[in-house]
Amino acid sequence: MNNSVANTARLLWAGLRALLVLTVVCGVLYPLAVTGVAQGLFPSQANGSEITANGKVVGSELIGQRYDLPLKKGQETAAPDLKWFQPRPSNGLGTNSVNTQYKLILSGATNRSGDNKELVDWVTAAKAAVVKDNSVPGHPVSPSDVPADAVTSSGSGLDPAISPAYAQLQVRRVAERNHLAVDRVEKLVEQHTDGRILGFVGEPRVNVLQLNIALKQLVDGA
Repeated sequence: MNNSVANTARLLWAGLRALLVLTVVCGVLYPLAVTGVAQGLFPSQANGSEITANGKVVGSELIGQRYDLPLKKGQETAAPDLKWFQPRPSNGLGTNSVNTQYKLILSGATNRSGDNKELVDWVTAAKAAVVKDNSVPGHPVSPSDVPADAVTSSGSGLDPAISPAYAQLQVRRVAERNHLAVDRVEKLVEQHTDGRILGFVGEPRVNVLQLNIALKQLVDGA
């Protein structure tokens, strides 16, 4: 009987020691080591890839945000503020009345097939809106010139980037709304176009938030 109690106590003490050691190693030392390495080697990524403007964090280069006008009475969806470059369509983004902050609502794809009537209606309406919004006097936009990312959301609904083609499509409208020369806005897009990762991974892209920050600086300095 005494041996049984002693063995049980010894096993319990061994289990408790293992629990304490593993808690310290896995719950304290390992997280501290990983955090230290991340902060030392990849500080920007470890802190959320934050983007700053005028000393203030205005977003992340990994998460998209919208650039909309304030909601008017009776409106369910805010109209886009057309003086800014617009991101991909997304039901995962919230309002952005000051164009420097974002509010996440949800993340996810529509999960609708390519022949789904509701998706077809969305894309058709989005294409018509892109054509209307980006046509300026003397330079109408053809529906055939509208790239796919201008009318479809990404898988996450939070894509921060658009294609160079969609950015270029918006150049004349942005230039007109901000009273800038078209070539200056085109140059801005070129400067903020990132190529394929390692030269072959992914597609060229333009981060919308970084582009709009540069646009604001250009407008303020004009």
